[in-house]
Amino acid sequence: MQIGNLKSLENWSQSLKGSALTPTLFIGHGSPMNAIEKNEFVQGFQKTASSLPEIQAILVISAHWLTNGTAVTAMDKPKTIHDFGGFPPELFAQQYPAPGSPELAQEIKNLIPDTHIHLDHEWGLDHGTWTILKHFYPEANIPVVQFSIDYRQPLSYHFNLAKQLAELRKKGVLIIGSGNIVHNLRAVDFSKINEVGYGYEWAQEARAYVNNCIRTENFEALQKIEKGPHALQLAIPTPDHYIPLLYVLGLKNKDEELQFFNDQLLAGSLSMTSLKIG
Repeated sequence: MQIGNLKSLENWSQSLKGSALTPTLFIGHGSPMNAIEKNEFVQGFQKTASSLPEIQAILVISAHWLTNGTAVTAMDKPKTIHDFGGFPPELFAQQYPAPGSPELAQEIKNLIPDTHIHLDHEWGLDHGTWTILKHFYPEANIPVVQFSIDYRQPLSYHFNLAKQLAELRKKGVLIIGSGNIVHNLRAVDFSKINEVGYGYEWAQEARAYVNNCIRTENFEALQKIEKGPHALQLAIPTPDHYIPLLYVLGLKNKDEELQFFNDQLLAGSLSMTSLKIG
């Protein structure tokens, strides 16, 4: 479905009245190599993609765009950013030429009047976005906008800010948070980098705790990880890859179905746990 821009967003919204909200996703994106590999996590992405309805646009909150303040990409043609090193040339050759949407960026700015939203024309699509979208929408023909993470703010800020984006789910916009819940790169066991299901004891404990909080909708606890088990401090040494989860949970309505997929530990200190809401 070639859209190009969102001038028809209001028409799309009218057509959705009385129907279900567009789902929202948290994706454990893992290694950039998932963009070109064929593994069980990629299969999980593709299977989930096949269950999604037709959409109008995509908004991604990626762990890899951290800013002072909040920004949203507002260019017509966002570049593909290769924000990593030490990987094979084949990965650096990958492009994801999806259109942007200045119209959607402006709508996001309008939805959040109490927070200054910078309309950005420099960033693009980082690997937290394009490496997964290559499997969800390989034709790269749906407009994509990225929303930055204001790294100065507490976890509760991000959870509550997400609620102001909820209106977009009525307009065919797929909102994706992209990160990893358990993400301690310093502790990675590279000798077992491809051993799916392998996790240190603290990683297993952290995964179980977060998953249980999600299932029971104890989202308040997930905004206060410093009060949780010590395993969380090891699993989330910095909050950058964790924060995208809070945006997705902040968008969940009370009675919406929640499904886990790719719920596996990897390399001792990483998790690929992903969620679909709606």
